[in-house]
Amino acid sequence: MYLEGVCNPLLGPSLYENAGNKAQNGVPPIMECEIIYVGDPMCSWCWGFSPVLNKIIKKYSNAAPTRLVVGGLHAFDTDPMSDEYKARIKHHWEQVAEATGQPFNYAFFDREGFVLDTEPACRASVVVRNIKPDALMPFYERIHKGYYLENMDTTKLETFEQYAEAEGIDAKTFTTVFESEEAKQETINDFAWCQQAGVAGFPTMVLREDEALCALSVGYQPFDSLQPILDAWVSGELSIKKQVELARAAGNPVTTH
Repeated sequence: MYLEGVCNPLLGPSLYENAGNKAQNGVPPIMECEIIYVGDPMCSWCWGFSPVLNKIIKKYSNAAPTRLVVGGLHAFDTDPMSDEYKARIKHHWEQVAEATGQPFNYAFFDREGFVLDTEPACRASVVVRNIKPDALMPFYERIHKGYYLENMDTTKLETFEQYAEAEGIDAKTFTTVFESEEAKQETINDFAWCQQAGVAGFPTMVLREDEALCALSVGYQPFDSLQPILDAWVSGELSIKKQVELARAAGNPVTTH
């Protein structure tokens, strides 16, 4: 989906709307903070957002590490893609390419009988998150590229084993964890967190300051739009807790997960 950088009401006020509300003197420094990235490895707008995400991780990882939560965009789909469905997805890809400049391989749409189930790709990401956290984002990127550029079947275990080995993970170990009930449940837990937090689309960036959450962006946004807010946040000039307090004072629903 393509949205402006607005905030889902359940996550509190938009930082775009309240960027001028700086933390007051005497507000304690951030004790624990992170950037929560909610995406799906087979989401076209997430692929479009990938260069932005990489810049965010590179610039802000020391001050606020990025945590991936998988969203399950088309999780558990069982029906083969119809021609109408393919046309709709292709149109999304074309929109993403135009808006972000990211390349796509449209040979994907020549496939017959393909079932667009994103749960396996999400679960594979959860597995790597547990086995080798430092390899998670490169692995996630491999799925992106495999699906959108290389016309790989990123619903198949064999593809994930190949990507895991490329990240230095033993394929048998990966498969054992991938097929475990624990990995399946943890993936479902990610999907449930997205629903409980009110995530309305992918990609979504959420800033967490202790127990307080606030959406930085819902949908694609260029890095230049996000950088000033992130700079203010990691420097302590902008307080997420303050945003939540303002939302509560205004009578807006907020959540703290």
